This record gives sequence, structure tokens and C-alpha cells, in this order.
Amino acid sequence: EMIAGVIHYNSPRRERPFVKFNCAAIAETLLESELFGHEKGAFTGADRRREGKFRQADGGSLFLDEVSEMSLAMQVKLLRVLQERELTRVGGEEVIPVDVRLIAATNRDLLREIEAGRFREDLFYRLNVVTLQIPPLRERPEDIPLLAQDFLVRFAEKNRKAIKGFTPRAMDRLLRHPWPGNVRE
Repeated sequence: EMIAGVIHYNSPRRERPFVKFNCAAIAETLLESELFGHEKGAFTGADRRREGKFRQADGGSLFLDEVSEMSLAMQVKLLRVLQERELTRVGGEEVIPVDVRLIAATNRDLLREIEAGRFREDLFYRLNVVTLQIPPLRERPEDIPLLAQDFLVRFAEKNRKAIKGFTPRAMDRLLRHPWPGNVRE
């Protein structure tokens, strides 16, 4: 997510929205509505029209985290939006053009997922324009002090705490930790 933000904010799209969405954090049944929006009355509980993440990101960038968690049926719908640069809200008929730079991330080997029949090859090639392989944090310990300081500043401000840095002992513990949960940990 941090790298996706760096890409967005250092691009010609930086003045437009940067929308983040975790595909694994929402029920499959709601995924289409979340991404493409829905019309009022499209399903039980749809009491108003809702713009999806693609429309929210129009002109900017949409970051799809854990893209490999989508079902094959949802992958087909995503592929169509990427190919045609247009979408239709759930329960709607209007075709809506969208201009979105899509940045996708996964912790899975997509070529293996394709071989296993869990990820569409055509979607893989649509997404795989530029690939960045980001090694896990345990393989790049030089990033730990930078990340730790960034998180410290962010959370100190959020919690209104006057914490400025780390003791040498605390930083040593961070550097020696194996980080099995990667940066999220």
C-alpha cells in the first residue's frame, strides 16, 4: 500500500483520488457492489445509489490489495472493466466510462495460482504491465528504522503523544525480530 501511494503521488494523477481497497476484507457477495457501485433497490438494503471504488478513483489510482482472493467470476468482471474502461453498477443499465490506473498486490505466486485454476491467465496479463517484487521486511532490515519512524510519527500524532524516537535497545529489538507478519506486523 505504501508503494502504491508512492507511485500515485509521484505521477501525473497525483491531484486525483488515490483509493485503497482490500479484496480479502469483504464478503465475496459484496465485492462487485463495492468495486462497481449499485443502484437503489439492486438488492436488499440498497436504499440509495452508491458509487463504487472505480468511480471514486476516476482520474486517479485504485489500489487493489490481495487481488488473488477474488473468485474467478469476479475476476471476469474486473477484466471486463479493465479492457473496456467502463462499468455498469449492480442493478443498473447505464454504461459508465472510467479512467483509473489500477495497482494490484498479492502475496501469492500468481503463476502457480493460474496453474491451479484459481486465477485467470488473461487477467494476470492485463494486470502484469509492470511488476515490482517487494522482498519481505526480514530480507531488507535497512528499511526497518525508516518504517518504524514513519509509523511512530503517524501513531504519535493520531494518539496525541509526544514520542520522538526509539531507544537504541528498542531499535535493536526491531532489527533482530524475524517479522513473520511482514510490514503489517
